[in-house]
Amino acid sequence: MLNEQQKNLIAGDAAGAEAAGFLLPGQQALVHRQGWLKMLAPRAAGGAEMPLPQVVRLEEAIAEADGSMGWVVTLCAGAGWFAGFLPPETAREIISTPDVCLAGSGAPTGFADKEGEGYRIAGRWDIASGAPMATHFTLNAVLRENGQALAGEDGAPRIRAFIVPAAQVVVEPTWRSFGMKGTASHSYRVEGAWVPASSGFTIDPAHATAPGTLYRFPFMLLAWVTLAANLSGLARHFLQLAQETVAARRQPSASAQDAVGQAAVALEGARERMYALLDQAWAQAEGEIGSIAGELDAQLREASMALVLSARRSVGDIYPYCGLRAAQEDSDINRVWRDFHTASQHALFTP
Repeated sequence: MLNEQQKNLIAGDAAGAEAAGFLLPGQQALVHRQGWLKMLAPRAAGGAEMPLPQVVRLEEAIAEADGSMGWVVTLCAGAGWFAGFLPPETAREIISTPDVCLAGSGAPTGFADKEGEGYRIAGRWDIASGAPMATHFTLNAVLRENGQALAGEDGAPRIRAFIVPAAQVVVEPTWRSFGMKGTASHSYRVEGAWVPASSGFTIDPAHATAPGTLYRFPFMLLAWVTLAANLSGLARHFLQLAQETVAARRQPSASAQDAVGQAAVALEGARERMYALLDQAWAQAEGEIGSIAGELDAQLREASMALVLSARRSVGDIYPYCGLRAAQEDSDINRVWRDFHTASQHALFTP
């Protein structure tokens, strides 16, 4: 978890990061000093390979201090998890990069043409959080040979994930959201860069190259719990600021204070359920079977979405009690409100 000094540094730079359009140097230095972007990478590659429940709680705490920083750490550390599916030598080379940071996008909006012992990659991808400090970019691409898309067993185009050094990538400054401005979630393109076959990987426990529990944990379940925790952190921060804002009004309303308290209780209940199921799923993944039962997988996904819905309700219900101060763009509560409503638009949480 975060200590008070770390919380104060992160929170103290939050408004400046929003104004600058990306994390400030002090925030970036803290991220690298703590090794947060390597916490899901294999130990054998130079990562920390931390237990997932510990990582999720840390990411929530960072998001509670500053949404943009929490999101960048979560997404870029998540991309670092892919090192567990790369050839071990390639993984070690990447994770040993000074101030390593992997950013990327999951949409298969480019092509990888087979060429010799590797692939020629071209395309454009959107929404790469942390792009300005990325040393590498991950992407999904449609495989082609002789200009023809290769088909899988189901007849659909074959998709493969790749990792490309930042030197072969052009970042396009396209991020203009009204919140989460400090994530700099820009677009990027690759213009015919050649990469060796060892830069490709498949995100599936059956194709993991690292033996740890982390790499047996389902990718989509990892995405659910880490992103839900970010929204939880943002909602907790909003409720804390709402409590202060309501109390500071000229005529504090007891009903408003009660509403904030009730929203906080509901949110904490949803958090406790998700974390209890996450701990249970991790224990199951660590066990002799080494996998998560389908019923528990479904329960954890449902609990993650229930936490997101609780966070949405708490922020939506309490905002009207906060007065014009919450509508001022230069206020902390407004920034957190905008960050929450931007992060909650992630495709994973939209109908």
